[in-house]
Amino acid sequence: MQRCLRPAWLTVAQQHWAHCISQQHGTRSKAASRPSVRVEGRKGLAELLTLRKPEQDDKRLKQGIVSRRLLVPESITRPSYVRLQESPWGDDCQIHNTKEALGKMRAACRLAAEILEMAGGLVKPGVTTDFIDRKVHEMAVANGAYPSPLGYGGFPKSVCTSVNECLCHGIPDSRELQDGDTVNIDVTVYLNGYHGDTSRMFRVGNVSDSDWKLCQVTEAARDAAIAACGPGVPINRIGQIINEVADKHKYGCVKEMIGHGVGTVFHSAPPIFHTRNREPGKMIPWQTFTIEPIFTLGDTRHRMWKDKWTMVTKDGKRAAQCEHTVLITDKGHEILTQL
Repeated sequence: MQRCLRPAWLTVAQQHWAHCISQQHGTRSKAASRPSVRVEGRKGLAELLTLRKPEQDDKRLKQGIVSRRLLVPESITRPSYVRLQESPWGDDCQIHNTKEALGKMRAACRLAAEILEMAGGLVKPGVTTDFIDRKVHEMAVANGAYPSPLGYGGFPKSVCTSVNECLCHGIPDSRELQDGDTVNIDVTVYLNGYHGDTSRMFRVGNVSDSDWKLCQVTEAARDAAIAACGPGVPINRIGQIINEVADKHKYGCVKEMIGHGVGTVFHSAPPIFHTRNREPGKMIPWQTFTIEPIFTLGDTRHRMWKDKWTMVTKDGKRAAQCEHTVLITDKGHEILTQL
C-alpha cells in the first residue's frame, strides 16, 4: 500500500481536542458592560427591569435539551473508537486497491447518501433535530450499519445537525426548526468495516435569498474542487480553488475545519485544507478523502459551546457546509456519496 507524505498536520479530531483543552484552561473574557439607563421614577425603573439584549443576540441559536443516547444492537459491528476514551486518527492514506475493498467503500458511501436524502426530507418548521437524529439512527441500524458519530470522542448522537450560525458538530436536541433556518445534516455510517461520510445544507421553510445563496455557493465551491481531482494533482489545489470561490463572493472561508482521509478509519491522512496552503503531497489512485468547506456570511472567527462540540460564528452570522467523499481513480475521480 502506498503512503502519503507525512507533514506536521492536525486532523479534524486532533484540532478539536486541542481546542477543547485550550477552552478548558483558557481565561474568560470580560463580559460586555450593560448600557447605562437613567432611572427616573416608575417609568425609569420599568425600563431598567425590562432591559433586553440586542435583537441580534435574541435571534442567535440556543441549545435545547439533549435526549439519551440511542442504543445499537450488539450484532452490529462497532468502530474501535467506540470503546476508547479518546478520538483516534490515522497517519496513513486510505487506499482501496482491491475489488472487495472498493465494493465495501462504495456501499458505505451509498448508504450514507441515502440516509442523508431521507433526513433532508424530514426538514420543515416544527421538526426537532432530535427527531432527525432518531430517524438517521434507525435507518443506519436497519441496514446493518453503525452511525459513526455515536460515541466518537464522547459525541452523544448519531448525526451532526448544524443550524444557522453553527459551523459544524451541532448536537441534535429538542429545539424545533424554525421558518427561515438553514441546517447542515452530516451523516457518516460504518458498514462492513468502512466509513461513508457526507453532508448537505437544507432550507427550512422560507429562507432569505442571501442565506440560501451562501449555501449554494458553498456547494459550488466544493464541486469545483472535486472537478479538479485526479491522480497526480497536488492536494493543495483543493484549497486554492475553494478559497478563490469564497473571495469572489466575499464570503469567509474557515481554515481550521478540514477534510480528511476516510475509509476503514474515520479520520486519517491526508489533511484537506479548504484555504490556500502549501501542504505537500499529490492525489494517489484509489485513495478516498472528504472535501467539506465551510463558508460564512461574516467573520470566520468562532467559539465552542459548553458542550465541547458545537462550533458557532462569534458574530452570529450564518455558516454553510457541504461534503462529499471522493475516490481518486486511475484516470480521474468518482464521487462516492452522490446518488
